[in-house]
Amino acid sequence: MPSLVAVVVAHDSAEVLPGCLAALAAEHVPAVVVDNASRDRSAEIAEDAGAQVIRNARNDGYGRANNAGVRAALGARHVLILNPDVTLRPGAADALLAAAERWPDAGLYAPRIVEPDGRFFYQPRSLLSPYLINPEGRRDPPEGDACAPFLSGACLMVERRFFLEIGSFDPKIFLFYEDDDLCRRVADSGRALVHVHGAEVLHGRGRSSAPERGRVFRSRWHQAWSRAYVARKYGLSDPILLGLAVNALKAALSALILRRAGIERYGGSAAGALAALRGRGALAREGLE
Repeated sequence: MPSLVAVVVAHDSAEVLPGCLAALAAEHVPAVVVDNASRDRSAEIAEDAGAQVIRNARNDGYGRANNAGVRAALGARHVLILNPDVTLRPGAADALLAAAERWPDAGLYAPRIVEPDGRFFYQPRSLLSPYLINPEGRRDPPEGDACAPFLSGACLMVERRFFLEIGSFDPKIFLFYEDDDLCRRVADSGRALVHVHGAEVLHGRGRSSAPERGRVFRSRWHQAWSRAYVARKYGLSDPILLGLAVNALKAALSALILRRAGIERYGGSAAGALAALRGRGALAREGLE
């Protein structure tokens, strides 16, 4: 059985999926593709590329779909969770596995993520970090392998057994903050989060799914709801009332000047905060409860 299996969640990802799967194949990493009810040829593209495909009847959300993919990666010691708009550079998989051999007691490993503009992405802060005091979000990226306070969910490697034991991605979250929540639980368990500088991947950022009507409103809804959910989960100050007031005001001002983009963006955030205030779950909104 392979020591590493990739898990890729696709939703209308036909444009970027071929490049992602081709790069995995070049690194000899088999893939499990969980298709979240795509309306394009994502599932067929994955099958043609030789991936194991799980076809969801509807969009189960990012974390929940990844959980299904990890469960299906039977026999793999490690799983590589990555977005469909991520492509591995040559040697990235071997570098991650070598890091796991060097630091077997670590919990998560992440590669150096390079954005389309050539910028090295590194998360400078997180809502869920009790040990990272960086209110201005100052970026001081590492120049080599290093322990990190948080790692991006765009590409993560984890021991499959540990991922399942720690509870996988929180199934109550449909979208956003599922990676922050996972990193927090791994850190709280006493395991390190390791940035592997020699493993490089390219990230398309925002190209995982094709554009669709209402996407901005829906995305902002879940972002606001998930932020409130994880804040409550870890006993942090509740951002709901402030977020609701600020975004409702911005949505109203956007309506006055007939700025549709602002109405969708701020209206979605206000609606998500209001749903959290009323106790409505993200899964209920998506018809998954």
